[in-house]
Amino acid sequence: MTDNGAAMQAEEFQQGLRALGILHEPTLPYSPYQNAKQECFWATLEGRLMAQLEGIDDLRLGPLNALTQAWLEQEYHRSVHKELATTPLRRYLEERSVGRPAPSTETLRRAFRRIEPRRLRRSHSTLCLAGQRYEVPERYRHLERPLIAYVRWDMAQVELLDPNTRAPLCPLYPLDKLANADGRGRQREPVAENAQRAPPRGELPPLLRKLQAEFAATGLPPAYLPTPDEQEQTP
Repeated sequence: MTDNGAAMQAEEFQQGLRALGILHEPTLPYSPYQNAKQECFWATLEGRLMAQLEGIDDLRLGPLNALTQAWLEQEYHRSVHKELATTPLRRYLEERSVGRPAPSTETLRRAFRRIEPRRLRRSHSTLCLAGQRYEVPERYRHLERPLIAYVRWDMAQVELLDPNTRAPLCPLYPLDKLANADGRGRQREPVAENAQRAPPRGELPPLLRKLQAEFAATGLPPAYLPTPDEQEQTP
C-alpha cells in the first residue's frame, strides 16, 4: 500500500510491481489516515532518532546507517506498541511468517522499467526513443514493432525484448552520429547461406508433402466423393 505520489504512479514502478507479482493498493485521495502506520513510524523516527542527531555536524552515510540500525534494534523493536499491546519484535517472532526471499539486484533492475513498442525504420534498422536514435542489430530487422525496456533516468540501459515472451534479446546503443557523418547508411548484413528459402511457385511446401504422404499411408478414404474430373487427374 502506498500513497498516490508521482513516484508511486510512474510506469516504471507499476511495471516492477506487476513483474514481481505484487498487488498495488493505493490509498484514497485526501485520506492520509489510510497510511497511518507509516506516518506514525516516521513521526517516531523524527521525534526520537533525528532529534538526537541534530547536534552532529559531520554525519556521513556510514555512521548514520550504524546509528539507525542500533536505534531500530535496541529501542524501536523492543518498545511496547500501544496498538499491538506488545513489542514489534515479539509480534514478529510469534506470528506466522509471510515473507519471501528478496530478489537479486539484477532482477529488481530489470523489473522496474518501462516496456513500450516502437516502430522500426527498416532502411537502416534504427528506432527513436526519447528523442534519440538507437541502432537495432541486423538479425532483428524483421521486427515491425520492437519491444523496448528502459528507465527514463538511465537511458544507457536500453534493452530489446522478445515481443512474445518478453525475454531479453540484446542491449541497444545510441546511433553513432560521427560514424554516419558522411551520409552513408550502415551496410546491410547478408542473409545466411543456410537460411531456408520459400519453395518455388507451384510446388507444395515440404511439410504439406510429408503430411500428404502420411495420410495416404493410413489408407483412410477421402472426406468427400471426388468428381470424375478429379478421378482422372489423380495419379
